[in-house]
Amino acid sequence: MFISVLDLFKIGIGPSSSHTVGPMVAAQAFVERIPRILGNGPPPADLRLRCTLRGSLAYTGRGHATDRAVALGLHGHSPEAVADVDMEDLVAQIWQRVTISPEGCGPIRFTPAADIVFDRGPALPEHPNGLVFELVDAAGKIIGAETYFSIGGGFIRRRAEMDRLVAPLQLAPSAACPYPFDSAKAMLEMAADSGHSIAEMKMANEAEFCSTATVEAGLDALWRAMQRCVRNGLAAAGPLPGGLKLPRRARRLYHSMEDQPDRAQLSEWLCAYALAVSEENAAGHLVVTAPTNGAAGVIPALLFHAVTHEGATPTEVRDFLLTAGAIGGLIKHRSSISGAEVGCQGEVGSAAAMAAAGLCAAKGGSPRQVEKAAEMALEHHLGMTCDPVKGLVQVPCIERNAFGAVKAHTAAALALRETGDHLMPLDSCIRAMQQIGQEMSHKFKETALGGLATSLTEC
Repeated sequence: MFISVLDLFKIGIGPSSSHTVGPMVAAQAFVERIPRILGNGPPPADLRLRCTLRGSLAYTGRGHATDRAVALGLHGHSPEAVADVDMEDLVAQIWQRVTISPEGCGPIRFTPAADIVFDRGPALPEHPNGLVFELVDAAGKIIGAETYFSIGGGFIRRRAEMDRLVAPLQLAPSAACPYPFDSAKAMLEMAADSGHSIAEMKMANEAEFCSTATVEAGLDALWRAMQRCVRNGLAAAGPLPGGLKLPRRARRLYHSMEDQPDRAQLSEWLCAYALAVSEENAAGHLVVTAPTNGAAGVIPALLFHAVTHEGATPTEVRDFLLTAGAIGGLIKHRSSISGAEVGCQGEVGSAAAMAAAGLCAAKGGSPRQVEKAAEMALEHHLGMTCDPVKGLVQVPCIERNAFGAVKAHTAAALALRETGDHLMPLDSCIRAMQQIGQEMSHKFKETALGGLATSLTEC
């Protein structure tokens, strides 16, 4: 299997990779397919487009801005392209429009408020995050349709590409890669045989599909975006959007440590940086999917601390991201990074495993130490539910990023002090996460039907 680090990490907008980024990409993809669906003849008069959200997208889509994302995508906007625009103004403009204009077709009627349907019936069998796009004529007849699934991390698949309950991945063939590892065990064996680090093997694999310079430039762009997320979050104040009126905390925490640096703890710095990114994500601003938006604060927190407090070099930053990408690819291939599929263990748990591995590698850890760091970080997130209060990526999501960052740093530090020998392999831990996710009730997988989401009381 091969999944590029530049695909696993993506620059986009909050608040959710599966509920915001994925639906926007799916909507964009459907618009591009419309000419093929309609054929060469003129489109029927008074053609209307309808999008029905199913499963988790229906239950928590409003809090995750799924309807806004779909409307943006249908009008040709991509997550990366809108990362630096005034979203409120852009959405306000789109909400007033009554048609879309696919390339090569006449205008098609589409009114976001009326034509995006939140269907809270049973989820589609292939995956909890379904979007059904339909072209309907004046008589109500469906003349063309396509179903997409947002499978986590901003990745999407059409129904025709789904052939089992757990969303399959369409990855580049591994045969072209010099180090085609599809398990942690194979990764460690190849590292031992070649004498290369995980980052070196990952870069060699990437270089089979694009130039090393392109990969390095992409990694540098990701790191610049992560830094912007941290700094933007540390400077922002006021309540977050949504019904909770949750106050931002990163700025206040950061300034309190700046005022008394001798009393500041490592964990507090990590929390401030993770909170900063997660608050920016909750606000719908620029964020790097790492590997999801709901877990986007973990990796930037460790990297930002390593660079600003410990002087990590650009090469070490790239090694961090390459190693994290290798671990994230294994988790996505062998289990899931989708909160709607396996709960928050697949989001913050995966991010913590990736961050621990990346930091361990950047600090000179051996491949065996890196694998152990990833396993320890993931192990201590097993069973974590995805139960967002009011369907917002705020409570408990923002704090979970902070705690995930602290756990990841702890796992890396422990692994660097030890040999890399341990009882539980990373592959077994990933398999356990997958089993737990399969047996976890849908109430605890991003539907906001259980856990903390239904336990909020007002006194």
